[in-house]
Amino acid sequence: MFGTFEFGLPDDPRRTRRPGLRLWLLGVPTTLAWAAAGWSGALGLLDGFRLMSLNRVDTWGPDAGPAVSLVLFFSVSITVASSLGFAMLWGGGMSLRGMGVGFRASSLAASLGIALGTGAAIPSWTPPESVGKRLPSEPWTEVDWIIYYEPYLVPAVAGVTALVMIMVLGRAFVTKAEADDRAQALAQTGRQVIGHVIGVEFTNVWVMGNPRFTVQVRFPTDAGERTVVATMITPPLQAPARGSTVKVTYDPRDPDSVLIDPDPADRAAGGNLGAFLPPLF
Repeated sequence: MFGTFEFGLPDDPRRTRRPGLRLWLLGVPTTLAWAAAGWSGALGLLDGFRLMSLNRVDTWGPDAGPAVSLVLFFSVSITVASSLGFAMLWGGGMSLRGMGVGFRASSLAASLGIALGTGAAIPSWTPPESVGKRLPSEPWTEVDWIIYYEPYLVPAVAGVTALVMIMVLGRAFVTKAEADDRAQALAQTGRQVIGHVIGVEFTNVWVMGNPRFTVQVRFPTDAGERTVVATMITPPLQAPARGSTVKVTYDPRDPDSVLIDPDPADRAAGGNLGAFLPPLF
């Protein structure tokens, strides 16, 4: 009834958005913060639980002072890392697509940092008092052996995750760059005409307070009139209505490739607010 709300501003494809620099500037300290969280978490938390699981039950006894300090350090570092990761979420740009890139970059920084931090902690894990059996003589199970190799498994899993995220993020950057280049080229070299809205449908989606519409637009080309269906996000007072006019930028070689914007001179736009405004009560 109230529609779907999405965070992020609408994409303006004619503005050059290269989030790479911002994500790099945020990614380096984020990765280091996650590395600190991985290192302190491995030695302050996982190391103690590993010993207790294998053959020692008094790890948190009187000799637990350094472990407690590492837990406090872990709490601080993971708080900083999480905050920087949230900042990276917006580092890709204030748009839905940019937030997707920021989320992937933040995930990469987290997995890479944890892999580095836990990898650096490998030599410092406390060796169990006996290998292959619990004290006094109970043999280890398969799960115990997995826990025994935990110092190597944790960075290995995080490293594989980081490699996957590198491939996913690389593909996202390439896709976004290609889309931006096509849109920017269309905005610079395309032909701009005035089109008429012959059909409009509210998608029941709101993006930062702006409604999203599916519009059917008819506009003139060198080969005659053409009709396309596209989406547009506008302020409520510039919402399209049947019979209103819009600005259409199209590629003469491919008239189906269009950019549609509100026409500020059109007085018919925004005349049907009741069709999409959410109810107040």
